[in-house]
Amino acid sequence: MDIKKVKEYQLLEEKTIHEINSKGYLLKHNKSGARVTIISNDDINKVFYIGFRTPPEDSTGVAHILEHSVLCGSKKFPLKDPFVELAKGSLNTFLNAMTYPDKTVYPVASCNDKDFQNLISVYMDAVFYPNIYKKEEIFQQEGWHYELESEKDPLKISGVVYNEMKGAFSSPEGVLEREILNSLFPDTSYAVESGGDPEVIPELTYEQFLDFHKKYYHPTNSYIYLYGNMDIEEKLKWLDQEYLSEYDIAVVDSEIKLQKPFEKTSETQKLYSITSTESEEDNTYLSFNKVIGTSLDKKLYLAFQILEYALLTAPGAPLKKALLDAKIGKDIMGSYDNGVYQPIFSIIAKNSNLTDKYRFLSIIEDTLKTQVKNKINRNALKAGINYYEFKYREADYGNYPKGLIYGLECFDSWLYDEMKPFLHLESKETFDFLKNQLETDYFEKLIQEYLIDNTHASVVIAKPEKGLTAKMEQELELKLEKYKSSLTKEEINQLIEDTKNLREYQDEPSSKEDLEKIPLLELKDIRKEALPLSNNEVDLDGIKVLHHNIPTNGIGYIKLLFDARNISKEDIPYLGILKSVLGYVDTKNYEYAELSNEINMNTGGFSVGIGTFTNVKDLGDFEFRLEVKVKAFYEKLDVAFKMLKEVIFTSKLEDEKRLYEIVAQLKSRLQMSMNTSGHSIASVRAMSYFSKTALLNDMTSGVAFYRVIESIENDFEAKKEILISKLKGLVKQLFTPDNLLISFTAEEEGFKPFEAEVKSLKDELYEPCDDKKPFELLCKQENEGFKASSKVQYVSMAGNFIQAGFSYTGVMKVLKIILSYDYLWMNVRVKGGAYGCMSGFTKAGDSYFASYRDPNLEKTIETFLNTPEYLKNFQVGERDMLKYIIGTVSDLDNPLNPAAQGSRSLSSYLNNITYEDIQKERDEILGTTQEDIRKLTDIVKTVIEQNNLCVIGNEEKLEEQKSLFQKLENLYTT
Repeated sequence: MDIKKVKEYQLLEEKTIHEINSKGYLLKHNKSGARVTIISNDDINKVFYIGFRTPPEDSTGVAHILEHSVLCGSKKFPLKDPFVELAKGSLNTFLNAMTYPDKTVYPVASCNDKDFQNLISVYMDAVFYPNIYKKEEIFQQEGWHYELESEKDPLKISGVVYNEMKGAFSSPEGVLEREILNSLFPDTSYAVESGGDPEVIPELTYEQFLDFHKKYYHPTNSYIYLYGNMDIEEKLKWLDQEYLSEYDIAVVDSEIKLQKPFEKTSETQKLYSITSTESEEDNTYLSFNKVIGTSLDKKLYLAFQILEYALLTAPGAPLKKALLDAKIGKDIMGSYDNGVYQPIFSIIAKNSNLTDKYRFLSIIEDTLKTQVKNKINRNALKAGINYYEFKYREADYGNYPKGLIYGLECFDSWLYDEMKPFLHLESKETFDFLKNQLETDYFEKLIQEYLIDNTHASVVIAKPEKGLTAKMEQELELKLEKYKSSLTKEEINQLIEDTKNLREYQDEPSSKEDLEKIPLLELKDIRKEALPLSNNEVDLDGIKVLHHNIPTNGIGYIKLLFDARNISKEDIPYLGILKSVLGYVDTKNYEYAELSNEINMNTGGFSVGIGTFTNVKDLGDFEFRLEVKVKAFYEKLDVAFKMLKEVIFTSKLEDEKRLYEIVAQLKSRLQMSMNTSGHSIASVRAMSYFSKTALLNDMTSGVAFYRVIESIENDFEAKKEILISKLKGLVKQLFTPDNLLISFTAEEEGFKPFEAEVKSLKDELYEPCDDKKPFELLCKQENEGFKASSKVQYVSMAGNFIQAGFSYTGVMKVLKIILSYDYLWMNVRVKGGAYGCMSGFTKAGDSYFASYRDPNLEKTIETFLNTPEYLKNFQVGERDMLKYIIGTVSDLDNPLNPAAQGSRSLSSYLNNITYEDIQKERDEILGTTQEDIRKLTDIVKTVIEQNNLCVIGNEEKLEEQKSLFQKLENLYTT
């Protein structure tokens, strides 16, 4: 490859990026001024994005609404929703768009060359030639619109982004996070909400919306990124010929301006809503925030990640410990946000009171001064450095392609200096520098300069107010009522007509001709064989080990899985507590802060979780296991096992003070999870009415678990002895050799040091319990509504088709794509205005329908109920069926990192799923016809008719519809 031959671009820089085994190129397109960064390597999971610098001037959410809207049709692809067509008909490994406070990014990824080019084609056309200029309905649908069905109806506001942000503004953590950013940069674009404030969004006009696109969506203001194994010359020429050559360099003022430092700390108070039954006491958020240089300082960028760990987020970190010891807040959180031009270091006390403000600030200052005077714990710094270096080397970003994460890291410098896209990818030199500073006072000087002496700071307080959501909704209703009454009859008729026109636009399908303009793969482009499993069963001194022989780049992934099916039913929630206690209390040889440091100095991290698995050949049989996990380089496996044994066998579970801190934090984090992932919580709860594994999940991480945690935290003195007794009993009962299964993901080279450690572990396990009695679970339909201060709903209906006599087929995975991107998408999201909708059908028969940040309730339920009718009449052409099949395979074939490959094999083993089962499912998917989909009508009908309903949502909305529920109660009582 010789990029210099591509004369349409100027090559500004070429370098080897050793840390990620890649070649990096920085270019500029000569005619248009478009910036281009290329990271070339042998990764088949290719990534592309085009991004724009989009600093907003107000909180109307114009950048966010535009991000949604440009993907609703373009010049070459004039159909109404190309994004959905790609989601259901491509082999993408990532497909999305994101709005940040200062940029908008449109990334795609795929392992298939042809598919990758198709994705790039649609996205490039979308951003430069969107249909927004032809169809105002796009702006109304994705942004906001007045809704009026008839003259007698009340006037309403709806829109996808409008409802998304109503949900986002329902989270107190979200309210606080936005206010922190706004408070520190009052003279820049960071002073406003790029996502859109629901109170301000309706001020945005269609003309302003179009002007924003005209101003910022120009190649001169663009950032194009290509990553992976591809023909770079071909891609560059295509970009030039098809798009960039159409433009000349323009003057686009999109500079992200620096905030002039404050001379003194600013203070802001913001209200957030709680329900009428929640207490305002112990519910205030206190935060102290500092601006830390700029993200162009590569040493600061990484050094403050280490300091965040050492000072604030590690168990027993001095700032966290000092605030908890002073009983200021029950959950101490913090962050170092280096994804903006001027990074922010935040210290947050949750469940506090306004009266604690001065003590909060004083303790922070005193603690920081003590750290400077007495020096930061060197092991904490070493642990932080090792933790982040391991993370960089492992490049495990879950479901996100590593090429995408590298691209977003490029933006952390590239957006603010167009010559520095690789600044933070070249991290080895910085890590080496930081290690060398451990013997100096470098880190102490950073604390002094940026956290003590620095006056560019803010104190942001989020205070609770009962019924604030209801009050705001009432004010909005009155405002809309007043506005409606001010309109003439002609203007009212126009609103009714506009509502009707929008509905007609939404109902009208794209033409066959337009749909066929979206490029599509052929069935021959899809691999016929399923991904293999790797489960080598080995007996090591009586312990069953599953060895997943997978290349891991020298890292061993260890999971100890202890069978928990013989604990008592009453102990199940305590297992959920135990997983949060292990590793976070003192042990025989370490205080819990030092324990964390020791683990992170020598391994890639330690965690405890709970796994539930159903035997798909015998649905009455299930696995329920406590999973103790650690990962380490092969040469450190002995240390990893040493730390496992330290935690499992010597944890001091009688430390009442520490147990209370953990329980209080658990309560706090569960509330945060329910605020942000209400659809998942509601779906698990709805399935718990009939599914034992779902019931176990609910009892260890869902609503039932939260009820137990809330009860213990509210009356800890009375319940602490029982808690301690339960935890100690579970340890003795669980950690026995007959309960243990070990999963080990590594090459053969890593198995040898692992083998000896298993034998030494067995010697320390407790004696098996003679009296084993499996617990009995009884599922019971409740049909619950959980009232929250949310402005939106999370609605879920669920059922089990196998219990009703039906069988699983791979066709159901195709059905999920059809429902999620056609029927539910059109009715719940497009017409209903919800931000998200989803469905799922498992091999065990458990099935659900759900909505996310949904303004509706009964309307969404009605949509779920009408699904069988939609399926009964389901009729599409061959091309559409091919699309659904491709989209389904895309989900199946997402590239997995080594840890995920091991987990997939383990999960198949525990669910009693063979490779033949997986291949059969794949064959059924590849052979799916529309008749197969219609045959699922009765299955979906039986799922829906089982009428298992759970909703988390707005207090007043649920009260209005209380006849839908057998039980209606508050999600939180304190």
